[in-house]
Amino acid sequence: MNAPTADPGARLARVLDILIERYGTEPWNWHTQQSPFQVLIGTVLSQRTRDQQTDLAARALFARYPGPRELAAADPAAIESCIRPVNYYKTKAARVQEISRIVMTRYQGTLPADLDLLLTLPGVGRKTASCVLVYGFRQGAIAVDTHVHRISNRLGVVATKTAEQTEQALWAILPPRYRLQINELLVKHGQTLCAPRKPRCEECPVQACCMTGSAVQGAAGAAGC
Repeated sequence: MNAPTADPGARLARVLDILIERYGTEPWNWHTQQSPFQVLIGTVLSQRTRDQQTDLAARALFARYPGPRELAAADPAAIESCIRPVNYYKTKAARVQEISRIVMTRYQGTLPADLDLLLTLPGVGRKTASCVLVYGFRQGAIAVDTHVHRISNRLGVVATKTAEQTEQALWAILPPRYRLQINELLVKHGQTLCAPRKPRCEECPVQACCMTGSAVQGAAGAAGC
């Protein structure tokens, strides 16, 4: 069997090129015209919640309170009502309002396009901050969620235990031109083929570039990557 190339950066680039051909490069929020602040709040709402419920809650919330000024002054019960579809909606409502008030008082209503400053906001970790940079400001960052962490390890381009370790490892090997695309591509791939429990390796277009997929292919032999 021809194993995938030993150069993890080159192999990852090849994987992403193949996934671009399959899924395209249009970001998930291309048509929503969300502000960076709305991307931040939507990402906070998405934590431990399915995409469909997050979308319902975000649309209801932003239709009534489109920005930090409106949310900072809102009735907490009204925020809870808007975001009821998401898990832990009471906790998230308080968090959303707290973030909004900080953005108003500390940054005069304009969310900063700076990773370190975003990380000072309550409940904002590296994944959330990186998502804001990528999807809100279109700045190069590597947002590592469960899909990115899982698939990077399955591919064999990293060997890490945590999302933070995966982010550091990807920064070392990922060509800069893919920083705006890696999260979107691996999320779509994880949602369609590379599922957490039962990946559909036989249907996967990057099987030959994947250590896990190549092992599944076994005796049939992998074309290599």
